[in-house]
Amino acid sequence: MAVARGSESAQRHAVVVVGGGQAGLSVAHCLQKRGVRPLVLERHRIGHAWARQRWESFCLVTPNWQCRLPDFPYDGDDPEGFMGREEIVRYVQRFADHIQVPVREGVAVNRLQASGNGFLLSTDEGAIEAEQVVIATGGYHRPKRHPLAARLPERILQIDARDYDSPATLPPGPVLVVGSGQSGCQIAEDLHLAGRRVHLSVGSAPRSPRRYRGRDVVDWLDRMGYYAMPIDQHADPRAVRGKTNHYLTGRDGGREIDLRRRALEGMVLHGRLADLGHDRIRFAGDLAANLDGADAVYSRICRSIDDHIAAQGLSAPEEPPYVPCWTPPPGPPEPLDLAAEPLAAVIWCTGYRPDFSWVEVPVFDGAGHPVHERGLTRVPGFYVLGLPWLHTWGSARFCGVAEDAEYLAEAIRLRASRQAASQERLECTALLGT
Repeated sequence: MAVARGSESAQRHAVVVVGGGQAGLSVAHCLQKRGVRPLVLERHRIGHAWARQRWESFCLVTPNWQCRLPDFPYDGDDPEGFMGREEIVRYVQRFADHIQVPVREGVAVNRLQASGNGFLLSTDEGAIEAEQVVIATGGYHRPKRHPLAARLPERILQIDARDYDSPATLPPGPVLVVGSGQSGCQIAEDLHLAGRRVHLSVGSAPRSPRRYRGRDVVDWLDRMGYYAMPIDQHADPRAVRGKTNHYLTGRDGGREIDLRRRALEGMVLHGRLADLGHDRIRFAGDLAANLDGADAVYSRICRSIDDHIAAQGLSAPEEPPYVPCWTPPPGPPEPLDLAAEPLAAVIWCTGYRPDFSWVEVPVFDGAGHPVHERGLTRVPGFYVLGLPWLHTWGSARFCGVAEDAEYLAEAIRLRASRQAASQERLECTALLGT
């Protein structure tokens, strides 16, 4: 890799944070508390992803009381509620106003290289040199689609989950939602509740109860330590970062999503998408297995709460076990005939892949994910933040980013102190030598 040389005209900063979302703002605040004033660069505007890449009815699946950015916990009058899209944007913007950290909005970093003992960032506003850099842009950059998506007729609108806004913004007609993670299930439900005919391709995503034995499940799991559990204590630390989140919703005060019940109401469920053609779409025969798998996780969560209640000697109301209200019909799955069922749109909710192609620092694995230990990479002075399971299950959430930000801020401060002490020793040595 060619090493970039600093420019005499480049702006110089001790620390540059790339990304002005909740993760970038959090580490900037934690640095500022330690006497380090960073520069935050944000390609769009603060809160952009929440404002522009979420749909109209979107809301958090975690209760408001779990929103606890560093020194800025939720302070509203509905701690048990679930913030909607506009409320989330206002919360992040208020946090930015509160911490008073310099943020340059509308400045994209097009290239990041190692440069001497630091880094050189090529931006829309010229070159910036930094002694240390934090990448806080998340890990969901480029949406995935089925490799044969281009086979569908041009008349069918194809969009990704981040581009969906509301049922009214789609052309009239049936809609196919591909993917049953949180986004897929919530978008399919949004369309269903609006009276649209919805087909949902169901994968292996797990589901969760919303409330169980008198409390929200997030409350139970938080008390049981799941959100604070370090990744090295997880049963499968290598695979957990790529796993799909459990589906449920905070809509209408919070409730679970039972796809079987939606099927009884008219939502058409299919197995995994297997093949796409100009005239029909074929699905795998795994719908029953996928629904059973989601229910098994649901029941396992309930049993773990039961065990916690028993172990702690707590008093909580009893609840009967879940009983499926619908099962798929037997036999091979029928293909979706596009002549008989002319789809208006396909919404791809099949996940995202990272895109750090602009970062020319050797910290990535073969799949393009940064290799790190709690946000510290093997390149001194280069850090990542805001990724799923950076350290705990809560790392990429409003409940866990503060702890990660504090940890990185202290590591950055210590490194800056060591460098300053080393520079001072060199200067003293030079003086004594003269």
